[in-house]
Amino acid sequence: MNRAETIGLLGGSFNPVHMGHMMLAAYMTQWGVVDKVWLTLSPRNPLKDPAGLLPDTRRLAMLEIATRGADRIDTCDIELSMPRPSYTIDTLDLLAKRYPAKRFKLIIGSDNWQIFDKWRDAQRILDDYGVIVYPRPGFPVDDTHVDGMELVRPMTVNLSSTQVREAIARGRDMTYFLPQGVYKYIIDNKLYKK
Repeated sequence: MNRAETIGLLGGSFNPVHMGHMMLAAYMTQWGVVDKVWLTLSPRNPLKDPAGLLPDTRRLAMLEIATRGADRIDTCDIELSMPRPSYTIDTLDLLAKRYPAKRFKLIIGSDNWQIFDKWRDAQRILDDYGVIVYPRPGFPVDDTHVDGMELVRPMTVNLSSTQVREAIARGRDMTYFLPQGVYKYIIDNKLYKK
């Protein structure tokens, strides 16, 4: 019997998507943690300040540019059509219903893992889908075994969308920090300028 294709969902505001996101997604597929990664655009994280958040259409356009031609990395916009606020459990349930032949796992950083117990239906996410956790600077992960959680230690860079936005606002060249084509899209559309 064939095993179900495993899709890792890496959600975020992607404001903007940067090379750290792409390197993480590539690690997950190239090292066999999952078969594919879907970069899942969140309309707005209820735990984050919406100031400076570009419209969904702009952030989605940058994700599509970033994933164009990427090996086993795709864009997922399902949350844009869901009721808001959208919760991860609802996203996973809807994807599982739409794609019953696929298996979905959530990918989060250790910063989110530290507050995961506050997420809606956190235990059901662990039980029904599973969570892949990667370390983030300043957020150590306890190596204690947790059913449904897998800890990975990918090659990463300490880069954030906030750093990228601030650098662009200051006029710094971000060519090598963003996926090919994304920086041109930002410059052409005069995004993140103060």
